[in-house]
Amino acid sequence: MSIRILLADDHQILLDALRWLLSGEKDMEVVGEAKDGHAALKLAATLKPDVVVTDISMPGMNGIEATRLLTSRHPEIKVIALSAHTNRQHVADMLEAGAAGYITKENASDELLSALRAVMKQKKYLCPEAMKIMVGNTGRSPVAGIPRLGPREREVLQRVAKGDTSQIIAGHLFISVSTVDVHRRNIMKKLDLHNVAALTTYAIRNGLINI
Repeated sequence: MSIRILLADDHQILLDALRWLLSGEKDMEVVGEAKDGHAALKLAATLKPDVVVTDISMPGMNGIEATRLLTSRHPEIKVIALSAHTNRQHVADMLEAGAAGYITKENASDELLSALRAVMKQKKYLCPEAMKIMVGNTGRSPVAGIPRLGPREREVLQRVAKGDTSQIIAGHLFISVSTVDVHRRNIMKKLDLHNVAALTTYAIRNGLINI
């Protein structure tokens, strides 16, 4: 089956270029295009794509807020940020919102296909620039804190870093949502990390999730 893709960007030239790039892949299909976050949410609800590739800076609703709402309403849909921004805050905000991937527009032709295939395999995908920003600025040893996490806490951390909600984690691990939330709080307290972006960065740095 083809990977069904929804593109969201307010620049038609880029949308045309992405559609052309993806048209050459037998396992990929562009099912829709949106010019802002509101339109992306509406189309995602009706078209049910596998992946939404979205810009961050768009009129109306930006890509960060659209990603937050999209991953909350449709956790089965993966989101890849395709942005001109390479600063830490934008990368962190998109990861916090639930994005499974982050690549730059400059390297879209080289990175997008790999990113799409990676997120469909339940992996995170960060382009080299985003990876350097997130991993290079944690200020932590690659193994700091890992021995302090119990086996169940590691499982929960891995799934949080992959973007799973507490409900999804509870279903996979056969525990209650309240138990998942307790584990999340304990993990954040033990590692002194207080949001999903920080936990994701930590998991990447320590080899707890595949990228």
